[in-house]
Amino acid sequence: MLGSLLSGPGFLGTSPEMLALFAGFGLVVGVLFGFFGMGGSFLVTPALLMLDYPAPVAVGSGMAFVFGTAVIATLKHHDLGQVDYKLGVIMITGTTIGIEAGRASVYYLESMGLAGGVISVAYVVLLGGVGAMVTRDALKGDGGGGVDHEATDKDLDEYEIPEIAKKIQQTVRIPPMVTLRGDVRVSAWVITAVAFATGVLSGFLGVGGGFIRMPAMIYAIGVPVPVAVGTDLFEIVFSGGLGSYLYGQGGGVNLGIVAPLLFGSALGARVGSAATAVVDADEIKVYFGGMLLVGSVAVGIGEVGSYLGNATLELLGLVLVIGAAVVVAAAVLYTTVTSLRVTRQQQTSTAD
Repeated sequence: MLGSLLSGPGFLGTSPEMLALFAGFGLVVGVLFGFFGMGGSFLVTPALLMLDYPAPVAVGSGMAFVFGTAVIATLKHHDLGQVDYKLGVIMITGTTIGIEAGRASVYYLESMGLAGGVISVAYVVLLGGVGAMVTRDALKGDGGGGVDHEATDKDLDEYEIPEIAKKIQQTVRIPPMVTLRGDVRVSAWVITAVAFATGVLSGFLGVGGGFIRMPAMIYAIGVPVPVAVGTDLFEIVFSGGLGSYLYGQGGGVNLGIVAPLLFGSALGARVGSAATAVVDADEIKVYFGGMLLVGSVAVGIGEVGSYLGNATLELLGLVLVIGAAVVVAAAVLYTTVTSLRVTRQQQTSTAD
């Protein structure tokens, strides 16, 4: 219903109004990606669902967007030596199987007319759960909710392996055992299990899975933070590319959606990355967690509106999803500008 309000001739079948909307949303998502190391791509698919795009198109286009953003970020982490290619290759195997399982589930549910509703409910649970965890950790000061920009500057041998990862390494000793960067030794089957689970998530929800995979690599495999970040992005290049190809084969990738999203995201990612040099991420993480919680509520409202055929509720859900992301991106930009002003004033005072 909402999609029909903005439909019309335009670039690749997408109206000028929708192109502007997607480019603006991509800009916001790019700021979040550059600053937090989490792309906000998990907001793209539910937004497309609320715009009445078919579930395969929403998921497939979301995966294509994830692929594009991951390629750019992986090149940066490769230059920093933060990609463990051995780990990445092993994960690609499990992820490939998981993506196909997730994709097959989407098309099966779509044939029954249930895909949109089931995926929306999954997003409500996922965004709510992750949002609650991020908000709790941010309020406690535990550094949850994204990349720790200071932590990534440490040497790999300075990282402590989490206790839960140590227990897994000691308990699961099924050959073959693999030695990873940071002198981490773990069963290849543990890596494959993590990869399969996040692959299903990617294939079913159209997300990179990084906000689940990265913590899993840290707490289940025991990988140092910077290696987890870089390798996760490297893996997303393949999982996103594979998912985009598979969905594209079935007509599930709409370039009229993906192109403006990537255009906006490329600009926003530069801004977000630059902001990490002057802003303390802990100041913003609580807003990020709040954005996920609001997104969870918004997807629920939009799904209720779709079920009842109520355009007002659908529009409210869409506004909340996009609005929450805009507020967090604005908070990043505002804090950046404020920090720069304070630094400039201090420099001026020192010079005087």
